Amino acid sequence: MTVVVGYIPNEFGEVALDAGVQEALRRGSRVVVVNATRGDSYIDERFVGESSLGALEERLAGLGVECELRQTMGPDVADELVGVAREVDADMIVLGLRPRSPVGKLLMGSVAQRVLLDASCAVLTVKPPRPTGH
Repeated sequence: MTVVVGYIPNEFGEVALDAGVQEALRRGSRVVVVNATRGDSYIDERFVGESSLGALEERLAGLGVECELRQTMGPDVADELVGVAREVDADMIVLGLRPRSPVGKLLMGSVAQRVLLDASCAVLTVKPPRPTGH
């Protein structure tokens, strides 16, 4: 049994990682953390750079569940996530969900939406907690 987590180094990736680890612990399964990029720019803030990679790997090693980190590059991040999920026969994909305007979704698409439509396993989307007073 495997839980695949779509990870980016921000609050949305962190909440996905936390939820994915909790699901894996509950199910007695392992976690495959996928950090994907299209590779179409010199700097992609969603891709974990070499300077942060060691810290992330060390953190994963201390979570109390078997974790594997994969960094992938392909023309479509949703395809990368769904492809890894198929490869490892995942039971679930976990994604952090960020707010998008209807126009933003129309113009740029949505990785989460594509994963929801294309995945052959369950997909869990999670959001960071709202700041108090909002």
